[in-house]
Amino acid sequence: MSTATISEHTSTPAATEPPASRSPAALIAGDRAHRSTVRVLVIEDEHTLLESCISVLQHQGYDVTGAGRAEEARELLARRSWDVVLLDLFIPGVQGTELVQAALRARADTLVIVMTGNPSVESSIEALRAGAWDYLPKPFTASHLEVLVGRAAHTVAVSRESAAGEVGGRGRGHSEKVPLLGNSPALLRAVQLARKVAATDASVFLTGESGCGKEMFAQFIHHHSRRSSRSWVAVNCAALPETLLESEMFGHVKGAFTGAVRDKPGLLETANGGTFFLDELTEMAQPIQAKLLRVIQDGVVRRVGSESVDAVVNVRFIAATNRDPREAVEQGVMRKDLYYRLSVVPIYIPPLRERAEDVPMLAEHFLAVYWKRHRERGAPRPRFTREALRALQHREWKGNVRELQNVIEHAVVLLDPGREILPGDLPDGDALSPGAAPVPGIGDWRPEGGFRDDGYHAERERVLATFELSYLSWLVERAGANMSQAAKIAGVDRTTLYRLMEKHRLHRESVITGEGPED
Repeated sequence: MSTATISEHTSTPAATEPPASRSPAALIAGDRAHRSTVRVLVIEDEHTLLESCISVLQHQGYDVTGAGRAEEARELLARRSWDVVLLDLFIPGVQGTELVQAALRARADTLVIVMTGNPSVESSIEALRAGAWDYLPKPFTASHLEVLVGRAAHTVAVSRESAAGEVGGRGRGHSEKVPLLGNSPALLRAVQLARKVAATDASVFLTGESGCGKEMFAQFIHHHSRRSSRSWVAVNCAALPETLLESEMFGHVKGAFTGAVRDKPGLLETANGGTFFLDELTEMAQPIQAKLLRVIQDGVVRRVGSESVDAVVNVRFIAATNRDPREAVEQGVMRKDLYYRLSVVPIYIPPLRERAEDVPMLAEHFLAVYWKRHRERGAPRPRFTREALRALQHREWKGNVRELQNVIEHAVVLLDPGREILPGDLPDGDALSPGAAPVPGIGDWRPEGGFRDDGYHAERERVLATFELSYLSWLVERAGANMSQAAKIAGVDRTTLYRLMEKHRLHRESVITGEGPED
């Protein structure tokens, strides 16, 4: 067994904790009355570490029991119901994964935290795949122990709240289950894995081509989880510049930058208790990745411009990318430690061309959805002919489900009510896919001075900066230097607009006089 110690300890708290003095762990775990109802079992054969863990958690107010031997652990798991089980992977006489499975057999919603001296080894990953909720790398501090168990206690509270809501009706924020349509073996394997992992709080990494349905899978996992009554927050890491993405995710404090006129919580705080979906994660800048890793490990959020912890959150993370994340790690685009944290359960979503048998079901679904959206109530819906469905099945679908969706919506807009849909009524999907067809001029576009051999990310940032500068100059001139009007035209708030102006050293007066950015 790997030796581990708790390198710091907490003093025994008073019976009541004034809000101002409460630790981050206490904030996330709730008050002592709630913590006293959370039953924790610690399984560790090293006596000193076992006693330290019990002492720290009892000081926090939890109902804690310890076990130092395999037989004792098996007996306690079988005899009593536990909310949280904290166990060492290397207990003499038993495999760590065996104890994980025993805890979950006794009670399926038990949260199992594995303690390990090396979180990247295969045994740790296998334990997580076997159903463990999270892991705690050794050696760890009392604070790390408190925060992780606090997050687990918060999850227990959410689960109890959701169960209570279901007794009398739908829980707060409940929405209909997300359908993943298809009967192909490739899709069913992915759906089965998604359904299995949804019952846990394990991080999920979704991979697959653009348009194959990664966000639908993420929503499916959320709506089948114990967090389904809580927030669902999604952010596209490729859609925002680095500074804006950081501010949106982590929030900022007043005075952090020009235009930051008040404290603003970020999306991570909004998602507290729920699910946070990181789309196109490999496009996220490295400094933000490092900051995100701290949130994943400790649940601690520090807003932009802040020198202290502003919030502690309990969030379930689901990440997605259309590229190979392992290749991104090898190329230094993505942090290795972040990849391991988020890819506890990787799920590959097959492209539509690998599951042609699902096309008819999807086509019928999109026909019903878009006919209801675009036509008057009661208008008879068109019907696919066999020839039309067969033609759809034989297409290549380079744009995957998203391309099929566009084809059906295009047809719905032009079709007469009640008629049969023939192959000729279905437009060529390539003509509807951005960049797929030879749109005049678009394939020949180049930035001023042409492209450089600086790599994709550097070129993307350079071209984006050129666009932002040109667009901001046009926008301010279009609004007559009225920043409120400019923000309205752009569809952003004034804080965002001022931040972009500051980034490019633009002043509205210089734009109107044609002087351009300051040197």
